[in-house]
Amino acid sequence: MAGGDRPAVTAPAGSRQAVEAVWRIESARIVGTLARFTGEFALAEDLAQEALAEALVAWPREGVPRNPAGWLLTVGRRRAIDTFRRRSALDERYAALARDLGEGGAISGGAGSIPVGPAPDTDLLWDPDRIDDDVLALMFIACHPVLSREAQVALTLRVLGGLTSDEIARAFLVPTATVQARITRAKKTLAAAHVPFQVPLAHERRQRLGSVLSVLYVIFTEGSTATSGREWIRPDLAREAVRLARILARLVPDDAEVHGLLALVELTSARFPARLDDDGEPVLLDDQDRRRWDRAAIRRGRAALAQARRVGQGLGAYGIQAAIAESHAVAPSVDETNWEHIVLLYEALCRLAPSPIVELNRAVAISMAHGPAAALSLVDDLVAEGSLAGSHMLPSVRGELLTRLGHIAEARREIQIAVRLCRNERERGLLQRKLAALS
Repeated sequence: MAGGDRPAVTAPAGSRQAVEAVWRIESARIVGTLARFTGEFALAEDLAQEALAEALVAWPREGVPRNPAGWLLTVGRRRAIDTFRRRSALDERYAALARDLGEGGAISGGAGSIPVGPAPDTDLLWDPDRIDDDVLALMFIACHPVLSREAQVALTLRVLGGLTSDEIARAFLVPTATVQARITRAKKTLAAAHVPFQVPLAHERRQRLGSVLSVLYVIFTEGSTATSGREWIRPDLAREAVRLARILARLVPDDAEVHGLLALVELTSARFPARLDDDGEPVLLDDQDRRRWDRAAIRRGRAALAQARRVGQGLGAYGIQAAIAESHAVAPSVDETNWEHIVLLYEALCRLAPSPIVELNRAVAISMAHGPAAALSLVDDLVAEGSLAGSHMLPSVRGELLTRLGHIAEARREIQIAVRLCRNERERGLLQRKLAALS
């Protein structure tokens, strides 16, 4: 066994699930640690994948190790050392060939230009006083300006966020093939540009901050409402996004959007304890027991939002979303929520960061403030545009509005479409129960 771990009592039958669980929780840290060890981003990901493949073979046969993440890291480091040795041998062969040809020295641009093993000053480049978290530091490195904004976010979400290409595609309303192409091009671009493995300096971090915020936002969004799979909430993802947002707020204390994002994730995660029943089934906002909301998280979120207002000249997109979440957090009930204020906030968000999802949420807020008829025309406009054609959210909202208007047959058709499009098992079950209630 790698790392000297003896097999634990865990039965081999559950080893594949163990591999998947460890990878889901620890993949970002494993890649980050291997990147720090090797000094190369792309190599670190390849080594982590090789360690994962080895675990899928070894763990069913030998049992799950007592320290699964440590096992993967040990295998990854050993594979790295093997890689460095192969490169070293190749360097020697190139040098010998050059001498035989009478040219001397290493061949320009060939393997001789590749550092063999981690550079002696790797730890100096990875300065914990500047960014004291491997995962967050690696996010800044991956969000290099040589890549387009879309490629930065896609690559970082895939490698460090642990999201699948399908999940990233649904988050950005683009085809999965587009996301896969962006990730492939990003890796090739980083390699071709010989991007150095080093944490950017303070002024460079400012240039990359927007991309890092986008990554954390999408990771948290997927964690708070999973787009696919068996669970409605993925707390491991959400907690990691909250943790990194807190570190980022300490790192960049004078940026309003950093505090806005922190406020948003704190206020949203405060509702987690009431969003699932004892069987893990979704509980919608109308039915949640607000006494179960995390009041400490609400206080932290409101404090972060106040800080965003202090350091900024008006709230940005994340700050406005946090203000919407605050309106829910302070309301005693759905009926007593200040829906007029939420509508105004969504209108501001539509101007600042327009998207079909924001428009759909604005329509929901309008339905609560002014009734379903006022919102239905807005939803119909979104249907005509076709920008949310593959999403279950649009027919789900339209079905709800039609139900409230008493158009039951049409509502059933919309919710049937939503059931067909929904990829999350828990949310699909919720829609199926709504459909059954309409019959």
